[in-house]
Amino acid sequence: MTITVGLDVGGAHLKVARFDNDALVDVRQFACPLWQGLENLGLALNGAVPLLAGAEQVAITMTGELSDLFESRKKGVEVLVDSLTSGFGQKARFFLGRRGFCDAETAKAHPDDTGSMNFLATAKAVGRLRETALLIDFGSTTADVVAVRRGVPETLGMSDAERQTTGELIYTGLTRTAVMGVVTSVPFQGRWVGLAREYLATMADVRRVLGDDLEGIDVHATADGRGKSTEESIVRLARLFGRESVSGTPAAWRVSAAYIREAQLRSIVDGACLVLSSRPLPQEAPVVAAGIGEREVSEVSGRLGRGCESFGQIIGLEGALMSAATHHAPAVAIGLLLQEAWKTSMRPD
Repeated sequence: MTITVGLDVGGAHLKVARFDNDALVDVRQFACPLWQGLENLGLALNGAVPLLAGAEQVAITMTGELSDLFESRKKGVEVLVDSLTSGFGQKARFFLGRRGFCDAETAKAHPDDTGSMNFLATAKAVGRLRETALLIDFGSTTADVVAVRRGVPETLGMSDAERQTTGELIYTGLTRTAVMGVVTSVPFQGRWVGLAREYLATMADVRRVLGDDLEGIDVHATADGRGKSTEESIVRLARLFGRESVSGTPAAWRVSAAYIREAQLRSIVDGACLVLSSRPLPQEAPVVAAGIGEREVSEVSGRLGRGCESFGQIIGLEGALMSAATHHAPAVAIGLLLQEAWKTSMRPD
């Protein structure tokens, strides 16, 4: 049996996909708060041991180099590559975007190609199955928007700095983004209220107030370290308004939360429109939804007047595995791409 594992090493989560004989059999997410120390990567990998067991090759992509644990992105790449290589040895193959898969020394020599390329891995995997599409991956921290034409990702930028100007990288996430990073004023009981610009509530709170079930999706502590009930989320949201939760009914807080969510989705629609204005796609080209915000991407696709397919759907999965693959698409994509690269290298001349 050939076992391949795909790793997406982020600054907040480790995502792991396991393939047995080319078939995806499991995908999971593990909390990995790198800003609290490198030992958290080890803890996450320990939790992933059942998925890693017997792996013959490990495909790795990362965004964790952006963590403020590291003095620079270059240093972050070096530390993470060394740490992962110490665990996986020669099995580790690092994804360097347009350079393809490389060994540890090459990865460290090209930090700009090694870091923050998970979006390209997913887009390349989409291009293998859809000649034309708009990938929108809405995760816990960011949203990626990539046009795929003729089976190839047509990126406007490659670095975060470039992509933040092109609409391809929107720094807003389904759960971890602070509400103060989405809006500055919100309607409440017939008046506009300027929000406190403090880390008091997150978009996970907003979505819990709206009735979303984030079990297994929101794996990090809340802003105040307390629980994740709807009532506790309302308490945190109310603090942004300078109020107590009893200042409004649950219905009133839902109206305010809906406005905040709408503002966030609007930013993703704006990014998609900017990308499409430079890389026009035929109207029949679908949106491919990825990330834990898959359901929200489906709504965005409707606003763009396009059909929507999930990443898990287009790679031929069903049920819980389809959902997991969609939510953690880069880990799956990187595994698929390494398997393809390995098979290509084995072809006779």
